[in-house]
Amino acid sequence: MSDAAPRLTTFAEELLRSPFPLRVRAWDGSESGPPDGPVLVVRHRRALRRLLWRPGELGLARAWVAGEIDVDGDLYTALDRLSGFVWERQAQRPSPRDPGVRSALRSLAALGGPLPPPPPPVEEIRRRTGPLHTRRRDRQAISHHYDVGNPFYEIVLGPSMVYSCAYWDDAGAPGGAVTLEKAQRAKLDLVCRKLGLTADQRLLDVGCGWGSLAMHAAGEYGVRVTGVTLSREQAAYARKRIAEAGLTDRIEIRVQDYRDVRDGPYDAISSIGMAEHVGATRYLEYARRLHGLLKPGGRLLNHQIARRPEENEAAYRVDEFIDRYVFPDGELSPLGSTVSTLEQAGFEVRDVESIREHYALTLRRWVANLEAGWARAVRLTSPGRARVWRLYMAASAVSFERSRIGVNQVLAVKTPRGGASGLPLRTRVWS
Repeated sequence: MSDAAPRLTTFAEELLRSPFPLRVRAWDGSESGPPDGPVLVVRHRRALRRLLWRPGELGLARAWVAGEIDVDGDLYTALDRLSGFVWERQAQRPSPRDPGVRSALRSLAALGGPLPPPPPPVEEIRRRTGPLHTRRRDRQAISHHYDVGNPFYEIVLGPSMVYSCAYWDDAGAPGGAVTLEKAQRAKLDLVCRKLGLTADQRLLDVGCGWGSLAMHAAGEYGVRVTGVTLSREQAAYARKRIAEAGLTDRIEIRVQDYRDVRDGPYDAISSIGMAEHVGATRYLEYARRLHGLLKPGGRLLNHQIARRPEENEAAYRVDEFIDRYVFPDGELSPLGSTVSTLEQAGFEVRDVESIREHYALTLRRWVANLEAGWARAVRLTSPGRARVWRLYMAASAVSFERSRIGVNQVLAVKTPRGGASGLPLRTRVWS
């Protein structure tokens, strides 16, 4: 009897008490659900055992990475419908003790079979123990995410090799004339202008990645740059690019923790997409260290993804898929918390620019790059790793589009005692 898909649909609807928004196609050939739009394909009953043993996002993520579930049709539409289905009904989720839920779980167990849970895909990082954000643990987390091979990142990021959101104008919308590379260059230049860089100043680039901002700042503004990263692969790649561009006399790349930088003062500090790795327990220390490394009047540009504040902040938990497969130990903070902590560390916050929509556009370009280079990406890493990145980037794009997360550039100044910040009187006139 081919009835797996209707039974799966019934399970989801009993759990969340609402019609399931996608058509389901099961391994036995059965289908169920609305006829239009993308189809959730359950290729193997093993996916159900993963869900039984780890209900929620981690079980689904493991099934996705293992190739046991997939989407036939537009991935963004599927993720948008699924995320809305879950997001809007979290408060309505019934208790596991509810008779209807218990009946649905028994049905799912019968459908998935009695075997024990399958082992997690090899791409999943092992659960960590001990204190968060020690130097050793941060090195391991960064290595998991960034040391998967520079050629893989070349496929995803394109020639700019910038791993943070680009800065688009209206031509950057789908079908527009602006390329990802031009939009990334616009972002790098925006950062330099906000920092007010001039020739022979010293810039510290915290989390310098593959060296793109350091090269732009040195090449276009004549500054001397120190870039720090915990990724040895990033550092090697950046040094090679810098040498090829003839900028070794102006840029130094170090494999170094930001907590170990001792050679201030700097005229300016950039932290672009790095603070998400710092963690709430270390954020004040991070802010104070950067404040201490700046000269009076020096500027900090902190470019950081933010989440919405929880009604009960103590109940906030990290996304399990992101923590196990993408950014181990990464944490998002609300914008208000970031601004308050920077001020507590002694900074004067002078400008906050939300560029949420820009990240959604950037992520869609990265996904398109990955899909276009799929076969090579799989050869360079693994099928599971490529699936992790496709899901993570597409789901993140939907989250930015739906304003579930945001990204902000916060410009802060180590204002001298005399109060002269050195910033222009009119905001957004960066020079």
